[in-house]
Amino acid sequence: MINQSNQNVCGTGAPEADLDAADFRPILEKALANIAPNSKILAIIPDKTRDDNTDQLFPIAAEILNRKNIARLDALVAQGTHSPMPVAEKLLKIGAKNLAEIPNLRNIFDHDWSDPENLTIIGELPAEKVREITGSLFDEAIPLSINKLLAPGNYDVVLIFGATVPHEVAGFAGGAKYFFPGVAGAELTHKTHWLAALATIENIIGRIETPTRHLIEAAADFVPAEVVSITSVVSRDDENRLRTHALFAGDFRLALRRAAAVSQKVHIKYSGRKYRRVVALLDEHYDELWTGGKASYRLGAIIETGGELIIYAPHLTCISETHGAAIEKFGGYAPLETVKELVAQSGELQQNLCVAAHLAHVAYAGETDESGKVVKRFKITLASQVDAETCRRVNLNFLDYQTFNRADYENDPDTLIVERAGRDLYLIAPHKD
Repeated sequence: MINQSNQNVCGTGAPEADLDAADFRPILEKALANIAPNSKILAIIPDKTRDDNTDQLFPIAAEILNRKNIARLDALVAQGTHSPMPVAEKLLKIGAKNLAEIPNLRNIFDHDWSDPENLTIIGELPAEKVREITGSLFDEAIPLSINKLLAPGNYDVVLIFGATVPHEVAGFAGGAKYFFPGVAGAELTHKTHWLAALATIENIIGRIETPTRHLIEAAADFVPAEVVSITSVVSRDDENRLRTHALFAGDFRLALRRAAAVSQKVHIKYSGRKYRRVVALLDEHYDELWTGGKASYRLGAIIETGGELIIYAPHLTCISETHGAAIEKFGGYAPLETVKELVAQSGELQQNLCVAAHLAHVAYAGETDESGKVVKRFKITLASQVDAETCRRVNLNFLDYQTFNRADYENDPDTLIVERAGRDLYLIAPHKD
C-alpha cells in the first residue's frame, strides 16, 4: 500500500451555513499548499447523476494549481457503471465553456468499467482482510482493478471532487467511493453492492461507519499517488439554488466523516410515523430507475407494511440503459430473500452482483404473506414514460403519468407527498447507534 494520503483536513461547515467562493478559496489554498511544481494532477469528478458544486470549486482549484506551475491537469469522470456524459455536460460539470478556460487542463476522460483495456490492477485485498471487514460475509481475496490512468507513475496527485449524501451502498457517498466504484473495474464494484444488500439497506443507508465504507477505504489505500479529497455538503432551496453547507478537504477518510456529520443533519428528515402511501415526485436529476431507485431507498423506512410507493417521474424513459435487460431477465425487483435464491441459482447473476443488489435495494424489504411466500413489504407503482408491459416485467405496478393528479393525494392524512424525491433520506426517528 503506497498511497500517501494527506493526513490533515481543513474546512468549515454546519447545517445552517451557506458558503460561497470567498469561503471556498482559503480552504482550497490550504488543501493544495503542498503540491510541488511540475506535478501531474488527475482530478476525479462526479458524473451527471450527482448534484454537486464541482463547477464552482474546479476553476478555483485550477487557478491555485496554475500558480504552482504544475506540469499538467486532467479530469476523469467517476461514472461507475453509468453511461458517459456528452462533452457539453462534462464542461458544465467543471464550470467551463471549453477546456481552454481552465489552465493546464488537457482532457476530461470517460471511465469504462467493463473494458479490460481501460483498467489496471493496483493490488489485492487479501482474504483475511476481507473477512475481517465484512464480518465473514465475504471470505475471498479481491483484486483491485481501476482505471489505467491511475497506474503507478501516471500522476503525482489525485484530487477527488464530490458531495456527500446518504447512500444505499456506502452509507454516505463521497471520499474513497470516487475510486471504488467510481473509476473501478467490476470485481470490487460487484462485491460492495452485494455486501450492502446482504447487510440490509436499513443497516447501511445514512450510517457513517459501514462494512462497505471500510472495504472501499482499504482498497483506496492502494492508489499510487497522493490523494486530496474535496468533499462538500450541498442542497437545493425552493428556488432550486444550490446551497453549500460545508466543505472539507484533505485526507479522504477524515474529510468524508466531517462532511457526513453535517450531511446527517441536512439530508435526513424524520417523519415521526409511517404512511400508508408515499408519493415520490422524483427529482429530475435521475433520468432512469437505476438511479431513480433512490426514491425507494430513501423513503422505504417510512412506508407501512402493505402500503404503496408511487414514483411520479414523467421525465424518466427507461429502467436502465446499461442494466435494463439484466433487470428484466432476472424477474425485476424482489425482496433480498428472493434475490439471494436467484444468485445461488445463477452463475450469470453471481457475475453481476450490482444488478442483484439493485433488485433488492429498490424492493427495499420483504415480508412473509399468508402462504409463507416472501413478498415485497410495500408495492411500488411507477408513473413515467416506461410502458405498462416493461413495468410488469420488472415487477412494478404501472400508472399512466398523464393521468396522475397530485390533488388526488394532497388531503389524505395517510399519504405523504415528497418533493424532489431521492435527494433526502426519510426515517421515523434517528438511528440509535
